[in-house]
Amino acid sequence: MVQNITEARRPIAVYAAAADVTKHGFVFAPGRTANELSSWTSVNRPKPDLEADEQTEVLVVIQVPRDAEAGERYAVLWAEVASADGQTIRNVGRVGVRIYLSVGPGGEPPSGFEIGPLTGSREADGTPVLTAEVRNTGKRALDLAGDLRLTDGPSGLSAGPVRTEAHTLPLGGTTTIRVALDRRLPDGPWTAELALASGWTKRSVTGTVKFGGPAPAAASIDRTGQVLTGGLVTSGLVMALFAGYAYRRRARFREPAVAA
Repeated sequence: MVQNITEARRPIAVYAAAADVTKHGFVFAPGRTANELSSWTSVNRPKPDLEADEQTEVLVVIQVPRDAEAGERYAVLWAEVASADGQTIRNVGRVGVRIYLSVGPGGEPPSGFEIGPLTGSREADGTPVLTAEVRNTGKRALDLAGDLRLTDGPSGLSAGPVRTEAHTLPLGGTTTIRVALDRRLPDGPWTAELALASGWTKRSVTGTVKFGGPAPAAASIDRTGQVLTGGLVTSGLVMALFAGYAYRRRARFREPAVAA
């Protein structure tokens, strides 16, 4: 679904472009850079012209060649508006949805990850931080999110849940989850439970932590989600569609895979 939330009629370009998953997370290419997956992706209405507040459905078709090599591929489905500001400046706003496609025989590739021991520490300004290393042990990229709960603290105190997210993890990749807490939180000890999930794959780990001493170095943070779903006011667009991991068996390639 694509919606024009501005007060004026606008033509909207809808197209797929390249993306990748690296150690920095889910990274999209500039402009309309193409890759295999974007070249397999088409839309039935590439440039709908919408009145103010009007919305429309756009059908997205991913047609995988019969001779495609096995593996996971990534792209972004973009909705874009552009306008001219005078003679020299062109304003472009866009919002997108990630596409994950795994090619190969059989069912969907297994997902899995491991959470290492929990460690508590404090930043120089006194902010308590809990850290844990997470490793992708499965066969597809992961978008991890979850929460931290603290119980059995001094005088029976408890805290949380505190929401946390990690950047997109590539196959075999690792990252350090860092959860910053209120600096007024006592050192502990605390019983900490960190629960994370990627889709239907869930893991949790529990341990006793104290907050004191320097915190480990910060891991890189993926801001892709903010770019893909942010800027809705400035771009005047809202795009919502069911996208995520799309898995198809080779035996089904005679018919195009459809995402809506």
